[in-house]
Amino acid sequence: MTNATGIVPPESIAKSVTVTGHYIATYRAPNQIDGQGAVADWEVALLENTPSTAILVVRGLWSERLTSPAIAMANKVTVTGILMPHQNDDRAANSDNQLSRLDSALLTSRVDTQLYDGFVIAQNEKLRNEEVPSGSIERTRISQPVLSNGVPGFYWQHISYVVVWWFMAAMVLWLPFYRGPRKEKLE
Repeated sequence: MTNATGIVPPESIAKSVTVTGHYIATYRAPNQIDGQGAVADWEVALLENTPSTAILVVRGLWSERLTSPAIAMANKVTVTGILMPHQNDDRAANSDNQLSRLDSALLTSRVDTQLYDGFVIAQNEKLRNEEVPSGSIERTRISQPVLSNGVPGFYWQHISYVVVWWFMAAMVLWLPFYRGPRKEKLE
């Protein structure tokens, strides 16, 4: 499917995935838009699935982050969800506890593990620990955002760049035939 050093393959986007590990950090992702168009702050956690790799997981709404006190950083969790590509547009300011967009590239200087590209929108979380009874973690889940293949930002600059180069090529071809205003010699 994908690895921690590559991008999310197009055929894997919006597919169901299952990953097991433990959460090593939690972040707030403000102004996120879900599948119904509702804007809210999301809770995003970094799930370390092996000692050297991790992936971002959208757990739910930020306002409900304290609804499952049984889960702690040391608990092993199995997450089933939808794999999504990273976001390109910032939705807020970036800080130590807040992500401006859902993109693991924002965390490369903060963690020592290899980070998977993209993120998982959790549909189900189950505890996997001998000390804590296993069970599903109940909370409001985020609906999958609508993916769009719109024109990337600053596309008009690319078009103008092409137009300028065609104009310059036309000038170079026309210049040898141009005969400017004639100066008459005085005798």
